[in-house]
Amino acid sequence: MSLDQTAAPHEPEESPAIFPSPTLDRLTRAHPATPAVLFLPAVAILGYFAARGLGAPDALLAGAGGYVFWTLCEYWGHRIVFHFEPEQGLGKRLHWMIHGVHHDHPNDSRRLVLPPAFSIPLALLFFAAFVAALGTPLAWGVAAGFYLGYVIYDTVHFLLHHTNPKGRLGHRLRELHMRHHFEDDERGFGVSAPWWDIVFKTRPRRRTAAR
Repeated sequence: MSLDQTAAPHEPEESPAIFPSPTLDRLTRAHPATPAVLFLPAVAILGYFAARGLGAPDALLAGAGGYVFWTLCEYWGHRIVFHFEPEQGLGKRLHWMIHGVHHDHPNDSRRLVLPPAFSIPLALLFFAAFVAALGTPLAWGVAAGFYLGYVIYDTVHFLLHHTNPKGRLGHRLRELHMRHHFEDDERGFGVSAPWWDIVFKTRPRRRTAAR
């Protein structure tokens, strides 16, 4: 069976509840458009203040730096945090809640992007760290690029699961991500930024045909 057949886009699927309380469980699910709705306005506002404080060229450079930093966080967060898999106890349960449920039910569109209950506090923590480390207005530009990188990541992640890209780049990204899901989940951690898998030698490998 091919990877495209294994993970056919648009296949309806709903993952089980994480919490017995329906109210709590709703907090673990999010519409795929949520990251764009929440964070693109923040990108625009932060970009405006960065440009006013730094000038447009330096603000763009700061945004580019924030984006590159996001791609590193995407890679290492996926590799170290999402794929840290304790074998028992609370750690095992937490891993399933954070990422295991996505691997068990990869086509549940409501569990493909981070819910606001998790993404907003995390975004505020990163913003506070940028301000503390870089000061303003530089932190505004870096945060804008970082948040934009996050929106790109979650949008790409959704599209790879629920569309069948026709372009060469989209097709390649989908192939790499499906290999991560269905062949070897210890490789292919860069969803929207696969170049880090090349740098850190975790690029998905095509399985050799059985003899």
